Amino acid sequence: MGGVAFTGGRETIYRANLHLRTASRIIARVAEFGARGFPELVRQAKRQPWERYLVAERPVQLRVTCRKSRLYHSGAVAERVLESIEKRLGVEGIVAVQRVQDDDATGQLVIVRMAHDRCLLSVDTSGELLHRRGYREATAKAPIRETLAAALLLAADWRTDAPLLDPFCGSGTIAIEGALLARRIAPGLHRRFAFMEWPDFDAGLWRRVHADAAQAALPHVPSPILASDRDAGAIAAATANAARAGVAGDITFEQRALSAIEPPAEPGWVCTNPPYGVRVSERAALRNLYAQFGKVMRAKCAGWTVAMYSADARLEKATRLSFRPLLNTTNGGIPVRAVACGPIEMRKKD
Repeated sequence: MGGVAFTGGRETIYRANLHLRTASRIIARVAEFGARGFPELVRQAKRQPWERYLVAERPVQLRVTCRKSRLYHSGAVAERVLESIEKRLGVEGIVAVQRVQDDDATGQLVIVRMAHDRCLLSVDTSGELLHRRGYREATAKAPIRETLAAALLLAADWRTDAPLLDPFCGSGTIAIEGALLARRIAPGLHRRFAFMEWPDFDAGLWRRVHADAAQAALPHVPSPILASDRDAGAIAAATANAARAGVAGDITFEQRALSAIEPPAEPGWVCTNPPYGVRVSERAALRNLYAQFGKVMRAKCAGWTVAMYSADARLEKATRLSFRPLLNTTNGGIPVRAVACGPIEMRKKD
């Protein structure tokens, strides 16, 4: 896991949560200090302005990691930090729970990181992970996270005024994220965030930031977005998700086999997340599908750029397309990489 550091105030926190399309969460650094013993940890942690972020009535969830430090027991560190928070707030018995899953957002998350005898205290500003835009209630097999779909579009340098096609659309996430991007709709426009529960939440500032984002949205996409899948259930799920996202009129969803796609005449981008095939037997069966994918791209998408997520370099080669790597990540716990090629040259014989 990695992150990007940036500085800013309350408005920056609001805008980052509202607008960032590929971030999982935004955390705010509360403090950083040396702590070689528990008395020092308690003294320093107690000095921090917890009253800005926490209320006694809301549970606190602690995530603690300890590496190469004298304070190496994460449970003991969690107890001392909670003790410090209670002393700062002047209360006792704050409900504290250990976060089990990354997207478990039942309380305010406090992140404690001990590394080389230094303590970093942070609070989560987002709540539920930011890929949860609120529109994807219906899912098809092996859905891709909204943040990963947006990352593929951005890494592929898709021009939002050019056509977009996904021939393995599943529940429609790539096409929907493309429509949101093309229409300049902020991905967090219709959800709540953890900072909205903070005692120092500025409702007036949030209304202004939210209104700015809403006014920036375009009424429709500037170029066609097409999504297809051979499975009727996937198309039904994708159509319902697009309606909840407010972009149903911007995407053409069709039940089509890969060989039956009909791209627009104007060159654009094919961005997709084809089946991976985790088991060896599955991947062997998928070679024909990837070979057909490459053949269809050369026959019907001359001049287009193709980008996709891939879990197997051998399947990439089966397409006979000259892919270049864009980024490495994971999808559903599977290591994948985004690759792209193009513009595609048409071949008369395959």
